[in-house]
Amino acid sequence: MDKFVMPFSEINRSHLNYVGGKGANLGELMKAGFPVPPGFCITTSAYRSFIETSSEIGELLDSLDHLHPDQLDEISKLGKSIRDHLNCLCIPEMVETEIISTWRKLGADKEYAVRSSATAEDLPTASFAGQQDTYLNIKGSEQLLNAVRKCWASLFTDRSIVYRMQNGFRHSSVFLSVVVQRMVFPDVSGIMFTADPASGNRKIVSINASFGLGEALVSGIVSADLYQVKSSKLIYKHIAKKELAIYAKPEGGTIQVNVAQEKQTIPALPEELVIRLAGIGRSIENHFCSPQDIEWGLANNEFFILQSRPITTLYPVPKAANDKLRLFLSLGHPQMMTDAIKPLGISVLRTLLPVGKDTPEAESRFLYEAGSRIYIDATSLLEYPQVRKHLPTILLNVDEMIGRSVQEFISREDFQNIVGPSKKIKLTAVRKIFPTFVSVLKNILYRDNSRAIEEISKIISGLIDENKEKLQKESGAAKIGRIQEILTTIMPRIISVIAQYMSLAIGTYKIIENLSQEWLGDTSELGGLSKSPPGNITTEMGLALGDLSDSIRDYPAVLDYLEKALDESFWDGLKAVSGGKDVLPAFVKFMEKFGMRSSGEIDITRARWNEAPTQLIPAILNNVKYLQPGQHRQNFLAGQEESQLAANQLLTRLRRKPFGFFKVIIMRRLIKVYRSLIGLRESPKYFVIRQFDIIKRAIIEEAVIQVEKGIFKQQEDVYWLSLQEIKEAIETQTLDRDLIIMRQEKFEHDTKLTPPRVMTSEGEIIIAKSKSTLPQGALAGSPVSSGVVQGRARVVRKMEDAKMDKGDILVTRFTDPAWTPLFPLAAGLVTEVGGLMTHGAVVAREYGIPAVVGVENATVIIKDGQIINVDGNQGIITILD
Repeated sequence: MDKFVMPFSEINRSHLNYVGGKGANLGELMKAGFPVPPGFCITTSAYRSFIETSSEIGELLDSLDHLHPDQLDEISKLGKSIRDHLNCLCIPEMVETEIISTWRKLGADKEYAVRSSATAEDLPTASFAGQQDTYLNIKGSEQLLNAVRKCWASLFTDRSIVYRMQNGFRHSSVFLSVVVQRMVFPDVSGIMFTADPASGNRKIVSINASFGLGEALVSGIVSADLYQVKSSKLIYKHIAKKELAIYAKPEGGTIQVNVAQEKQTIPALPEELVIRLAGIGRSIENHFCSPQDIEWGLANNEFFILQSRPITTLYPVPKAANDKLRLFLSLGHPQMMTDAIKPLGISVLRTLLPVGKDTPEAESRFLYEAGSRIYIDATSLLEYPQVRKHLPTILLNVDEMIGRSVQEFISREDFQNIVGPSKKIKLTAVRKIFPTFVSVLKNILYRDNSRAIEEISKIISGLIDENKEKLQKESGAAKIGRIQEILTTIMPRIISVIAQYMSLAIGTYKIIENLSQEWLGDTSELGGLSKSPPGNITTEMGLALGDLSDSIRDYPAVLDYLEKALDESFWDGLKAVSGGKDVLPAFVKFMEKFGMRSSGEIDITRARWNEAPTQLIPAILNNVKYLQPGQHRQNFLAGQEESQLAANQLLTRLRRKPFGFFKVIIMRRLIKVYRSLIGLRESPKYFVIRQFDIIKRAIIEEAVIQVEKGIFKQQEDVYWLSLQEIKEAIETQTLDRDLIIMRQEKFEHDTKLTPPRVMTSEGEIIIAKSKSTLPQGALAGSPVSSGVVQGRARVVRKMEDAKMDKGDILVTRFTDPAWTPLFPLAAGLVTEVGGLMTHGAVVAREYGIPAVVGVENATVIIKDGQIINVDGNQGIITILD
């Protein structure tokens, strides 16, 4: 395309590469009949012609591509050099002629706003809002051409350069168009968001308004009124004190003036105009099919739209089946996995849930994908009064912030209005539950539970062998169908085999806690009772890794090899070094039992330890460096002794109380049940992950066959498809490559999002703050393991990147069983996610280290190496250094 200028009337969204995001949107708006002041775009072809007059620009851009976002001084110097160079270039004659000709047709006697419009601007995933410059009230050809040249040069301001680096755009791949638009001289102007940018609520239009030109608001020099509209009603307004305004000068340019005292607190917009403006915003949103960030002006009682761009900071909303207000809870936070999950991982988890589906191969309609994470629709559950009463309390033990947020939602008037007649639990359901309730009661009162974990382990192994045999008998699409069937049976089997015992263990813990508080006035022995329980598969994994570490500590060549080992050559390289064959059996033994595990293991597409063994190396080397041989076993035995001591001390104290004899009998039984069964805490997940292991192997086997047939390019292609889509690809022997590319791009975008814990179908992110009063500068969380410790913070975002010394305090987003090897080194634990019964909390209590979980933004606020104080009694983190 050789056109250097295009009027708005000729532009639509297909011209993005020629007029940039802002220009394309303005053309769309004008064509759709919205009140857009007339104008034209100077195309990217003009910009290319301009920079082609330079013999130096290529070398300058290459130098810029070699810098990183944190090299601010170098970016500033090189950016200024590029801007100075461009401002000295002459605009090509053909370009200048076309600009001036179009400008004259539009009105040479008028004033104009000149704005940049980059090809990587105002996109659904990157707005680039405010990254390039704007020039207002431009008069005459000389001012116009100077403003155009400055806009082109503003592509290389420091903020623009850094933004492109952070969003993965090459500097040489972004081109600039310039928007020239007839000036509007508004009495009032501002910004309108068709979704509330603070809460994310898609039903609320938020409007900022102030006097004069909108530059005063955009540049942040003036406070603005805030109006919020929902369902064509003004639901909130805050009138700011508007002391400054920017107006146009007669000779061109703008001037900042003081607003008269008596006008400063007058509403910038009356209610009827607020409602009218919100209606225009909704129409623009409907046209673009996404929430919009809109700049507007009001002149002579008429609204003008100056630009519109997508709001890129909103978290995606789960696509509910209807418009009813719904509540979605993150599945990832309780499962210690807030990273984005690939489509196959999403599909497996949705198939795993046996309810909300009509056929075994279907995916549950109670689980929704949003931002490549999974959310549970809790609305139907909340229709039962007993669930509304108890669910928030239960969730407090899983993730305190989720529990508080659910409680806040339940108490809201808009939820009360839609909940309808309260549902009652059917008698048939009670009859089904009653035998389990009786069994739990018997387990508490008199049954011997000492062999329960051993018996359950045998049942689990039998079920896994059974499913492995089923998969070996199938091939092709039938094998994928068998996988769908197996997934549907996993949860019911967990419930029938494990759940009643696990709930009993957790329940007895709460009973012990409550009775200790009631009878003794404190729970000081509770922490000790949790140490080194028998049968905890995750604890056994940590001990096994300690054994593995001990087996290699006397082989220097092996230790040197591990420092530089690669996944693809790990086993062959190990055999080749001195002592490698001697330690190989210890590695194989560990991998046979625990190799299917990894960080973020609920995502079946994540690499397991048996696929990427180098993930374990930091933990192994830390054990060798900081722990004595056999120390992990000694620590475990010491924990058992501490547990027995705590139990004896608790019973001794109770014996001295009124009716102490009976209280001791009750408490001794509760402790025995708790200690016998709490080790099951990690068993359900271990059972699921072992099933995932055989399922993943089966899927990859089929993928390899399809690669050989030329249907898939590589076996990892299956990660971007659902189970049903894999089955159909095998049946039809066809695969949509564009679909895979689209999903890969979406996943890359979603990995950068921060998933909320709780959100509504309106897009509102619910964050219920703690009511407790904190010391200044302190961070609050949930106290889950008692004690107070002071030490150096080690902020770790990936387990395989951990570099910890003994005595450090582990600060991370979450921990799952893969993180257990780090606990022997940690003096304390701080996580962003978690509750009383989540992995990190349980393991911290077992190791007797103070822990505070659910500390929002802990890994951002706390810096690696800072000295911090962790108060596991009160749930408070204090940064000391």
